[in-house]
Amino acid sequence: MIKIAVVGANGKMGREVINLALNDKDLSLVCAVDKTDVGKEVCSNIKIEDNLDAALTMPDIDIVVDFTQPSVVFENAKKYLSKNIKAIIGTTGLTKEQILELEKTSNASNCGMVIAPNFSLGAVLMMKFSKEASKYFSNAEIIEYHHNQKKDAPSGTSIKTAQMMIESNSNFKLGNCDEKETISGARGAEFVEDNKGKIQIHAVRMPGFVASQEVIFGSDGQIFKIKHDTINRSCYMSGVKFAIEYLNKNNNFVYGLENIL
Repeated sequence: MIKIAVVGANGKMGREVINLALNDKDLSLVCAVDKTDVGKEVCSNIKIEDNLDAALTMPDIDIVVDFTQPSVVFENAKKYLSKNIKAIIGTTGLTKEQILELEKTSNASNCGMVIAPNFSLGAVLMMKFSKEASKYFSNAEIIEYHHNQKKDAPSGTSIKTAQMMIESNSNFKLGNCDEKETISGARGAEFVEDNKGKIQIHAVRMPGFVASQEVIFGSDGQIFKIKHDTINRSCYMSGVKFAIEYLNKNNNFVYGLENIL
């Protein structure tokens, strides 16, 4: 049995991970941490606790699954590595510099960590297909849609998609005229990495959405779209389980689920 601690246990994704751990014969929930509903019983012998440092002293945690908040995830991730506890980070909002620091620490301590902007296998395939399509189109933009309680924008999935696309193409504005926004932000945010890319990302926040993303490619006489829609959060759990199984057998650092599929 792989012993799992869930941090951010009372959030929407945290509750899904708890259900996964309680209903999967290969997993065992040993700890649940959150700042809300402290003391609430999540199963017969596990209650939500709010002291992460104390929780991490438990001797039988194999892997932490973190779905918390952008404001705390970096410090949480450093704590897991400092205590030599493997971790899966599903919280988005980490900067490129923070990810590189965690990668360096993970590799130096031989303590595995998986950071994944998205655990839906369909969304991961959308990113892989977008990278492939980028070889053949020199104009592209990304529109991502989320519920209006999501705190970071643009989404980690859209940023990861843009990074993968840039690996195949260095300029997605071929032939564009010089633009002037009459209202600031009308063209979304221009994503550029290492002076390459120039992909416009548009973030929509609206009640009714869970998570959707559309990558639009264009060339003379045609438009090509790759889109993924999340209907409910249960679709993420197959990816979370896949990451758990991978990390249980490996000690390396991984950014992006596509790298271990």
